[in-house]
Amino acid sequence: MDRMIYLSMSGAKATMQRQDALANNLANASTVGFRAELQSFRAVPVQGDGATTRVYALETTSGYSSQMGPVTATGRKLDVAMQGGAWLAVQGLDGTEAYTRAGALNLSPDGTLVTAGGLAVLSDGGPISMPPNTTPSIASDGTVSATEPNGMVTPVGRLKLVTPGALLQRGDDGLFRSALGVLPADPGARLQDGALEGSNVSPIETMVSMIAAARQFEAQMKMLQAADQNEQAATRLLSTS
Repeated sequence: MDRMIYLSMSGAKATMQRQDALANNLANASTVGFRAELQSFRAVPVQGDGATTRVYALETTSGYSSQMGPVTATGRKLDVAMQGGAWLAVQGLDGTEAYTRAGALNLSPDGTLVTAGGLAVLSDGGPISMPPNTTPSIASDGTVSATEPNGMVTPVGRLKLVTPGALLQRGDDGLFRSALGVLPADPGARLQDGALEGSNVSPIETMVSMIAAARQFEAQMKMLQAADQNEQAATRLLSTS
């Protein structure tokens, strides 16, 4: 059987994977702190007898886009937007330390500082708890303070901000982790309080890429049909000879 069938099949599969990634990006175009997933493919020549012009399409992981998303002022005291390459440390559901750019923070019923998804926000000493009947505030260096009704301000901890030296790895839970394990806190990292960083996904560019991927998939399907027609024509010639 002509190898073109297998080559077209691998190209169609790669295009479907790209379409899935683009659809996920588009669905998260309004998600706070979301990082666009990148996918790329490389052409690998087929080894063996036959024409050397035949190539397979293989996926190569590109990670995510590190471009900053738009920062919008909210005025909410527990909203923070990480500046530059800083990431916020949180405790994942598996108990490990993970990192996120989603800075919409809240207080749990027991006074623990958590993310919008309920994950505990970490400091160098673990989760941060607010005393009862106090108002929280967050400084640009990540220091969390509690203001009592009488106006007395007491620091209760400092958000752990890290600045990775390389791209992080996205997990199935949507959080990012380092291949080196737990990263040290960066004392020079800063955040903007009363603001949130939006998704860095461009809906227009993503839609254009989805249209291009759909056309590529159609081209691969036409190649499959052409290979099938060539096979049928060859079978007819052999049967009449």
